[in-house]
Amino acid sequence: MKKIIFLDTETTGNEPKKDFLCQLAYKVKDTPEAPGETFCELYKPAIPIPPEASAITHITNKMVADKKVFKESPEYNKIKILLESPDSVMVAHNNKFDYEIIKKEGITPANTICTLRVARALDKNNIIPQYRLQYLRYYLDIEIVAEAHDALGDVLVLEKLYERLLDKIMKEDEDRALKDGARYDFAKSEAEAINKMIEISSKPSLMNLFNFGKHNGKTVADVARVDPGYLEWMLNQKEQSGSDNEEDWIYTLKHYLGKLL
Repeated sequence: MKKIIFLDTETTGNEPKKDFLCQLAYKVKDTPEAPGETFCELYKPAIPIPPEASAITHITNKMVADKKVFKESPEYNKIKILLESPDSVMVAHNNKFDYEIIKKEGITPANTICTLRVARALDKNNIIPQYRLQYLRYYLDIEIVAEAHDALGDVLVLEKLYERLLDKIMKEDEDRALKDGARYDFAKSEAEAINKMIEISSKPSLMNLFNFGKHNGKTVADVARVDPGYLEWMLNQKEQSGSDNEEDWIYTLKHYLGKLL
C-alpha cells in the first residue's frame, strides 16, 4: 500500500509562476502500526508577502523575517525524499497549485491526488454547488477542530475529506461486487480506489455548473446548447488571462465547444 501524505501550502499569492511558499504542512496517513507524522513550519519567501495574502493567511513579513528559506531548511531533504518516493502519494486540494509551488522549490512528487477533482468527478448529479475545501468541510458536515487558511488546519480537513471520497469509491466498488456476485476484497479495493483517484487527478476535470455570471446555477451542458457564444467569449477571456488557475475551465469550454483534439 502506498504512503499517503496530506499536504498544504500557504503562499504569497495565488499564481504559482509569480508566488512563493511561506508555510508548508503535511501529515502522513496513520497506519495500524503507527500514527502518522505531522509537520508544519513557516519559511521566508523569495518576495515580500503582500497585505492581500496576509489578510487570508494571517502570515506577515514580520513572522517570517527570521525564518529560513525552504531550500535551506534542515527538513528540506527529508521532505524531498518523502514526496519523490515512488511509494508515496501527495494529496492536496486543488493539487495543481501546491504541486507547482513545491516544484519551484526543486521537489517533484512521484504521485498525486487532487481531492477537488475527485470530489467533482464523484458528484455525477451536480448536487454540490462549490468545491472549495472549506465549503466542502461544512457542506459535508466534516466535524473537526481546524483553523481555516492555515496550512496545518487545512491538512486536517483535507485528511477527513480524502477519507470520505475514498469510502465513496470503495462503497461503489462493493455494491458492484455484490451485484455481480463477486468476492469483495477490502485491501484490493482500497488500492484500486487510490489508483482511481490518482487517475482522476492526472488530467483536467469537467466543470459542471456556473456559479457566477448571467448563467449562474445552470449546467455548462445546458448553456452550451442555448448560448454557445457565451462559452466562446469565456474561453477567449480565460486564454487571454494567462492565469495558472484556469486549466479546468479551459478544458471544459473546449470540450463543450468541440475543440479538444
